Amino acid sequence: MVGGRARSAAPRDLAEDPQAWPHADLARHPAAAVVQQIAASLAGILAERRLSLRGLAAASGVNRQSIADLLAGRSWPDVATIALLETALAVRLWPQDTQAPR
Repeated sequence: MVGGRARSAAPRDLAEDPQAWPHADLARHPAAAVVQQIAASLAGILAERRLSLRGLAAASGVNRQSIADLLAGRSWPDVATIALLETALAVRLWPQDTQAPR
């Protein structure tokens, strides 16, 4: 389990270039790479559906700031958060391939 010091840094801060989030190189950090894939998928869905953070927060029960932090790579989302977002959007956010991109 990722814990302790491994989670003291935000996922985006583990990238060689944090400014490249959500397309940063995280090959050496598989857990952060999964969060990045979830953030990229979520951002695409929000744009495609023209759904605001407030709208998703209302539909999912997830705090708007928690969604914003996930999108920006500032937080490690928990399973409950991902499940609530997936249910509200009726899509799978967890990546099928959890191998870090090379």
